[in-house]
Amino acid sequence: MSLSHFRFGASLYALLSITFWGVSFVSTKAVLDKMDPFSLLVVRFGIGAMFLFGLVVLFRYPLKIKLAYVPHLLVLGILGVFVHQVVQASALLTIQASDAGWLISLSPIFTVLLSLIFLQEKLSLGKVIGVSIAVAGVLLITTVGHGQSFGFSLSIGYFLMIASTLNWAVYSVLLKKLAIPMPSLVVTFYMSMIGFIMTLPFFVRNDGLNQLATLESEHWAHLLFLGIFVSAVAYWYWAKALEVMQASQVSVFMYFEPLATLVAAIILLNERFMASSLLGGCLIILGVMLVQERFRPGKTFK
Repeated sequence: MSLSHFRFGASLYALLSITFWGVSFVSTKAVLDKMDPFSLLVVRFGIGAMFLFGLVVLFRYPLKIKLAYVPHLLVLGILGVFVHQVVQASALLTIQASDAGWLISLSPIFTVLLSLIFLQEKLSLGKVIGVSIAVAGVLLITTVGHGQSFGFSLSIGYFLMIASTLNWAVYSVLLKKLAIPMPSLVVTFYMSMIGFIMTLPFFVRNDGLNQLATLESEHWAHLLFLGIFVSAVAYWYWAKALEVMQASQVSVFMYFEPLATLVAAIILLNERFMASSLLGGCLIILGVMLVQERFRPGKTFK
């Protein structure tokens, strides 16, 4: 199979991950009426870990790991699952979702810079232009497209959201850098287990069992989607994409997240469609194609 076929498959994995994360807000919003954000995280990753374990058994992957790779898994699980999810959930308690949308656009920029330093990935003019165009598209969707103005304030929520985006960039670069010689499915399972164990105290503290008792079948359906597709499959597919493509090329797919959120809001919540959102989506697609080097507008810089 040619390299282009592998890259197409990796792009599809990254796109599916972002789609699941982008659509997840619908299910999250539905369940938050019954559960607090931190107890929800525990249940999500508990379901995700069980689902991934079932796949590991189904595919007959060995779960035995070398002692030398345990610290790697711990670092990835703590950063990618525990720290990322807890910090982001804390930020979303104090800032608007639209503000979070454009702040998330900082993560691919951080990833490009970290990849340049630690992975020796090349920084081409196409990547710089592509990221800039995609950021403009995100701003159009998350501000003008939602009838919001662009703004920033010196509040803890904004700083937590920026910390979350930087943390995700570090996680993506580390996932590529460490390159644990195990199937990505097994790596993701261990990460989910670490995240579940570390967030479990939130569930106990917030009396999560009583919250679960109030859930109806509709809420459990949302929880299954969040656990299986958002917390398990999306993380697994993100790791698979990083096996093939550069970290900077994978991270730029995050710009599709507000686009996926927008489409889900229009279809599922009957939100109003605005022309600026269409323009923003086109800019995101163009920007991602430039970062993916579908075009080669300039020379390469080291």
